[in-house]
Parts: sequence; C-alpha cells; structure tokens
Amino acid sequence: MKYPTLLERFQQYVQIDTQSDANSSTVPSTNKQKDLGKVLVDQLQGLGIKDAHMDSKGYVYATVPASAGHEDRPSVCFCAHMDTSPEYSGAGVRPLLHSDYDGGEIHLPKGGVVLTPKDFGPLKEMKGHTIITSDGSTLLGADNKAGVAEIMTAAEQLMQSDRPHTTMKILFTPDEEIGRGADHVDLKKLDADFGYTMDGATKGSLEDETFSADGATIVFKGANTHPGYAHKKMANAMKAAGVFLASLPRSEWAPESTRGEAGFVHPYEISGGVEEVRITMILRSFDTDDLKPYAALLESLAKQASKAIKRTSYEVIIHEQYRNMKEVLGRYPHVVEFAEKAIAAADLPVRKNKIRGGTDGSKLSFMGLPCPNIFAGEHAFHSPYEFVSLQDMESATDVILNLLELVALEG
Repeated sequence: MKYPTLLERFQQYVQIDTQSDANSSTVPSTNKQKDLGKVLVDQLQGLGIKDAHMDSKGYVYATVPASAGHEDRPSVCFCAHMDTSPEYSGAGVRPLLHSDYDGGEIHLPKGGVVLTPKDFGPLKEMKGHTIITSDGSTLLGADNKAGVAEIMTAAEQLMQSDRPHTTMKILFTPDEEIGRGADHVDLKKLDADFGYTMDGATKGSLEDETFSADGATIVFKGANTHPGYAHKKMANAMKAAGVFLASLPRSEWAPESTRGEAGFVHPYEISGGVEEVRITMILRSFDTDDLKPYAALLESLAKQASKAIKRTSYEVIIHEQYRNMKEVLGRYPHVVEFAEKAIAAADLPVRKNKIRGGTDGSKLSFMGLPCPNIFAGEHAFHSPYEFVSLQDMESATDVILNLLELVALEG
C-alpha cells in the first residue's frame, strides 16, 4: 500500500455521521459535523501542525510550513468538505472493501444494490483495484471524505519527509452539500494565494468551470375554509402549484432531458396545503446570462397558474447561489496549469471537464481565492451506489504532493 494510513483514515472518517441539513439556520447546519472536525484537528496536531484548529462555525484551518528555501513561494490551499448529502442517510456507514476487483458486478449485502460496469462506467478502468462501498443501506461518504483523507495523508507525508514543497494551507468546510460551504471562510486567516478543492470523480479529471446557480422559491397563497361551505370562498394553493408544476418544460430546461452544456430549472421540494404552498427550485446554466430568462419563465408560469385558479396569489423569490468559476479562473491561467502538470506527473491523462454543479471553489474563486477542482475518486455520490477506488485515492494524493512541489520549484 503506497500510503499506509490513507485507507485507515478514510474508513474512520466515513463512519462519522456528518449529514448537513438545508432546513437548519445554524452554522454549521448540524453540530455533528464538528465531530469530524475535532478528529481532524487532533490528528493534524498529532502530526506536529501547531496552528490546526476548528473555529466556532465548524471550519478547520491548518498550515504545513514550506520546506527550507521555499518559504517565499505562493501558499496553496487544499480544500474538502466534511458534510455528506441530505439526500441519503449517512448514519451508521459500514465501509466494505472489494479487493482485487474482477471487473464484474458488485453485490452489496443490503437493499438489493448492485454495481455494474454497464451502469457505472468508471468501474471499467478499475479492474484489480480495491473498491470501497457502503453495505447498501447508506451512502458511503466518499463525497467528500475521500478528499479529506487525501489532504490529510498528503499533510502527513510532508511533515515526515524532506520532499520540497511550498506552504500548504488546509481548509475543511461544513455545509457544502447545502450550498453554504464557503459562506464563512476567513480568507485573511487562511492566507493562501490560490487553492484547489479535492472533490472530483474520475482520476485525472480537472474542472475549472461550473454551473452558475440561482435558487428560487415559488409561493402560492390561497384561502382555506370548511370544504362543505367553500363555494366561492376557498382558493386552493395546492391546485395552483399543480398547474405550475405541470407547465414546467419537460423536453428542454429539465435535468432529466439535458446534458453536456445545457442548463435547466429543477423543482426539488414542495410543502404546504390549501392555504399556502412553497416550491423550492434550482436554476443552473454555464452561462450566467441564461439565469435571467429562466427566472422570467418561472414568473410567467406562476402568473398563469395563479390566474387559472381563482383567488390565489403568487410570489417568485430568486436568490443568487454561486457563479461559474471560469469567470475568475480565466484571469489566473497558471493556477490551472499547475494542476495539469501535477496530474501529468502522476502518469495520468489530464481530463478537463465542466462540472454540472458547483463546489466550494466556485464561491471561493469569487471571494478572491482562485480555486479549480481536482479529482478525489468519488463516484455515484448521494446514493447507496457510491464507491471509490483506493488506487484512485492514492493517485489524488500523488497529485497534491506533486503540485506543492511544482509550486515550490517553479512558483
């Protein structure tokens, strides 16, 4: 095993429940995320990293000092998030090892979960690898604890060797899965020149472009009364919401019918009753300018739905979430170039992709820390099918170490 503690760390981290909660207004949204933060701080301090600490909001900061003679090189941040998705249970995760993978189906013991190369193409490149999954009753948490384990392992390697490297800044965030991961990062404290999130999938992948994203809340209001005496009195907000949802595009501007560079509008949560219904949606496009017509479409459809159901009213609330990091990274080509060289130095093909989503790096880039995304090896995240290859995690760790050395020698 190339990095003796990498697997042990990963197995430990995924068994700590860190699921975030979009309905919570606290920071972090769930206190249990701090359970992992405390473990990480203890381990970082155990490596001799004296400034490792977690702040009151659950963010973990640490610094691996540069090797002698490289103190004047740019400081590089590596970032991963500690929380797991609210979309599937992260409690009681039982990581299973499938050693020397034979290229066939992987049957998990619970839930009838079967992973096949046909359904999960990356498995085709993993024959002979050690594949890690859950038991099928939970997600695995490789998103993003694979990245956490890789950063921790790289820090350990640097603290215990004479390998040349620039200053490494470590940042572990809460609440990335609910879009708040970078909201309370203290960039002054972090003191990095640029950074990278370790939160991608296929080995060799490098992403410097994300969706631009807005959130939308559509509120329909009605009037309730006893249904036996509701003639010309009741106004059913649920019916207005139903008309609205039925009118949304299906063959375009919808996640289930788009791919590549096409954007979408997506309703993902609904709550309420006759008196009021709230529909929560996301708007996504690589082109920020597309978000305005998406919002205008929602306004038009909501107006029509309210008109169709008499005596109902509506409100469309749009709020910005994040923007395409390419708008910032295009001004800092060297940040992407260092990553390309580091991946190539790990004997991997560089696979530049666009993220049909966002990362903490999206917000960090606009906050002033240019921050593309490098692979961590995680696949099929937010589901019981989630898996990661130990060998891909080793490759990601190689890339971190290569990059810090490149910046030290060339930066």
